[in-house]
Amino acid sequence: METMGEITSAAAVLAGALGSGLLMGIERERRKGRGPFRAFAGVRTFALTALGGAAAALWGGMALVAVGAALVAALAVAAYVRDRSGDPGVTTEVALWLAYVIGVVCAHSLPFGAALAVVTTGLLAARDALHRFARDWLRPAEVRGALVLAALALLVLPLAPHRPLWGEVLNPQVVVRLVLVLLLIQSLAHLGRRLLAARHALVLSALASGFVSSTATIASLGVAVREGREPARRQGGAAALSCVATMVQILAVAATVQPQWLGRLWAPALAGALAAALWGWALLRTRAAGPVAWAAPEQDAPMFRLRDALLIAVLLTGIQVLVYALRLWWGEAGLLAGTLLAALADVHAAVAAVLVQGRPQDAAGPGLQGALAAALSVHALSKCAVAWASGGWHYAVAAGGGVLLHTGVFVAVLSLV
Repeated sequence: METMGEITSAAAVLAGALGSGLLMGIERERRKGRGPFRAFAGVRTFALTALGGAAAALWGGMALVAVGAALVAALAVAAYVRDRSGDPGVTTEVALWLAYVIGVVCAHSLPFGAALAVVTTGLLAARDALHRFARDWLRPAEVRGALVLAALALLVLPLAPHRPLWGEVLNPQVVVRLVLVLLLIQSLAHLGRRLLAARHALVLSALASGFVSSTATIASLGVAVREGREPARRQGGAAALSCVATMVQILAVAATVQPQWLGRLWAPALAGALAAALWGWALLRTRAAGPVAWAAPEQDAPMFRLRDALLIAVLLTGIQVLVYALRLWWGEAGLLAGTLLAALADVHAAVAAVLVQGRPQDAAGPGLQGALAAALSVHALSKCAVAWASGGWHYAVAAGGGVLLHTGVFVAVLSLV
């Protein structure tokens, strides 16, 4: 004889399964149509199917569950065969079988079954939006890019060896992870450019382009100033906003090569990003950013350039090896010299080269932190030089002020944490 607790638990399972079936059935009923060509399943069919799955799992055992699944599948196949509509599909048939499975799942884990029902109903309801996204908005090159990202994340990354080949550097899995992060950043920047190009928003376009290269963004904005197409103040504000991406990418590099540094770097990066954003806003607030000739991605342009990402990953890894070798030969002086040289070329390479040398709690942690601050400072000066060379003194003052401000805030907060 069942206890009151068992009865209550069974009632909750049946109620959850019934609610899941009703949720899916209501969505299907709205698309069922009328007349002889209407779909074969609606509210009642879905509700009864989910309820039957829960009942079979509660009291019938695995044999009855299997028989019920086979029966629902047979009904779905028969309905598909008899479908005489001009555009037959299997969505409703598959959804009905899944409703039965959800009923069974509710008997084992009611929250998971309910969540599965909500996700399934959301996918069913989003049919038109998903079709428009897949057919009209998504481009073939973006589909190919997504497949490459999926292959790297699901196939290459798990198979790459996760052990350094020399000291603390040359870890194959870290290299693959770095390539994946670079490709993701490029992909996000590409999608951002696509979404924002229609609005001709200088501010947001500069921010999105900063994820590709903040230095290149500063240079391109400066060229517009030197050619007289845009005012220095306006372009300098956008250049400062592109530096927000630098702070975000520092966290991305830290998460990739040495995640233990995230706890030490998130506050300085956040403060630096806020400083750059405030400087850019201060320069832009007196004059709204109107339409500008900011190049949108070409038709069917790729989401990322794999060759560029591989070259950057090789550069980052090579600089890590160089800095590690200099540290072995000359100690802390070699570490600092290698980091400063790396910062002239690419700040992310310098950051990766420093962070891979150890964790913040190690004995070398303070020295690594100082080298990181020095690298950011040298890179800020190189950005100021690029701003002056591309856009002249007025642009260099507007853009360089934001660069020096956000770098100084980063270094100051880093020294306090």
